[in-house]
Amino acid sequence: MLYYNKVLKQCVFLMHCDENDFNAQKTLYNFSLVKYNAYIKSPGVPGNEKGKRIMKKLTAVLLAVLLVATCFAGCAKEKDTIVVGYTIYAPMNYPDESGTLVGFDTDLAKAVFENLGYEVLFTEIDWNSKYTDLESGTIDCIWNGFTCNTADDDGVLRSQKVDFSYNYMENRQVIVAKKDAGIASAADLSGKVAAVESGSAGETYAKSFEGVTTKGFTKQTDCLFEVNAGTADFAVLDAQLAKSYAGKGDYTNLSIVDGLSSEVEYYAIGFKKGSDLTAKVNAELEKLAADGTIAELAKKYGVENTAITDFSDQK
Repeated sequence: MLYYNKVLKQCVFLMHCDENDFNAQKTLYNFSLVKYNAYIKSPGVPGNEKGKRIMKKLTAVLLAVLLVATCFAGCAKEKDTIVVGYTIYAPMNYPDESGTLVGFDTDLAKAVFENLGYEVLFTEIDWNSKYTDLESGTIDCIWNGFTCNTADDDGVLRSQKVDFSYNYMENRQVIVAKKDAGIASAADLSGKVAAVESGSAGETYAKSFEGVTTKGFTKQTDCLFEVNAGTADFAVLDAQLAKSYAGKGDYTNLSIVDGLSSEVEYYAIGFKKGSDLTAKVNAELEKLAADGTIAELAKKYGVENTAITDFSDQK
């Protein structure tokens, strides 16, 4: 009977403990179970059969309690998780040689959300479905070189679809083509095929040139591949990405065409309309700018000339 009362107390405790206490009590229960089984199976110990019946009932009760407690622990953990939507885009979000996701946006997102007490998860998205993913709750924010001062193909400003954080980086759309493509002016683009990321600011910019046919792809890096393969005449890309790839590695024969860049754009983090995360993230961006973290990350990823470290004029 004494053992029975002891186990019941453990049951009550498990229903109210946090995850660390829960694991400790689970271990204690398992140890106690071994001791009790050893006792009731000992030769000459009276009441063995009765003890076994009690033990079966206790085991059933404790398993149920453990299951419920595990669910509670899991729910609590998920509640503190932020899911960041991204696409592969160096130097903002990309895998390093070991396969670990790194980049200016990746590292800055980790710093911001960890300071706010969240666990950060990154999920690769289809850029053309970014609004759907955000609205459905599949992701909590879009942090991936998201141009904020532009409209989509439907003519609706992006700022009317999402809440944006402070602008944290400057960018432009640029034309990337083979060095011998003979493209030097807007007139040279007429009648040619442009590889663009579907739903991107680059797609909008490509369509602003007369006589250009656009060919949409899931990622900006796919556009580079198409130009390299000769299935597109040029690509319209974010300057940050173009500088990381054009003229390097597999793309040594590609270059950015001077004089055909767009007006200045700005990157910001996109949140669901009405999200309280916008204000929280802005406050953290101010702190990380003040303590030099943003400048340090910008230097690390070669974007020190375009990263914004003073948000005072955006308040």
